[in-house]
Amino acid sequence: MKTLNNIDSKMIEVKGHEVHYYTAGQGEPLVVVHGGLGDAGTWLKNVERLATRYTVYVPDLPGFGYSQMLESEHNIGVLTEFINDFTETLGLKRFNLMGHSIGGGVALNYALRYGGKVKKLVLVDSLCLGREIALWVRAISLAAGTIGAGVIGIFKAVRWVVETLMLPFNFNAPLTQANIDLGRSIATLKEQTLILANKLSGLMMPTLVVWGARDEIVPVKQAYAAAEAIPDCRLKVFENCGHDVHRKQIGEFSQVLVGFLG
Repeated sequence: MKTLNNIDSKMIEVKGHEVHYYTAGQGEPLVVVHGGLGDAGTWLKNVERLATRYTVYVPDLPGFGYSQMLESEHNIGVLTEFINDFTETLGLKRFNLMGHSIGGGVALNYALRYGGKVKKLVLVDSLCLGREIALWVRAISLAAGTIGAGVIGIFKAVRWVVETLMLPFNFNAPLTQANIDLGRSIATLKEQTLILANKLSGLMMPTLVVWGARDEIVPVKQAYAAAEAIPDCRLKVFENCGHDVHRKQIGEFSQVLVGFLG
């Protein structure tokens, strides 16, 4: 099925699970891992730009978008193996890899574990590079870990009321079981708990770190520290952007990416 501007929307079976992904373009493969508060659809405008140079693949992670949930708990280790299974199912032997936010943590973990398969790595406002993270993220992680499914039920109930009474605003439940699992696995009320910063020297592929100077979730100082620790690293900071730099500066972001990937 086609979506906007010749981007294909496809389903594929990965290790017995139905997985949805978007793909478009020709050229070297580029796999994109979305963040934890969105799905593959948040990258569609970027795909439109990047498809002129690359064959882009953006899967809905398990439990997000149109992809089936896994039986196991969703965490960065599990999602790292999912990316490996997904790319192997597509027949991708070596590819460029990009991840945003918690998807950056997945991409980073993948590059550390399967470095020979990653030609170039791009981390966009990535988690797992330091202990600091926004208080509201830590609070949600704690609440999710404490009351779990009850939180989902509350959001679903509110959405039902809004839709049934046709109230004049939209309400989208921000939490799913996959969100809850991921939040619980990466942070406590105090800090991020999955830190890969001490392993950055093991990244042997060229790496691009992209950040918003006004990132309200993970501070930009983590980007500067990562750029110092990664052997072959390029850093781009967008001064007037927050956590979703790829969506706020689509044109310039694409130019930076093309300049790095070639």
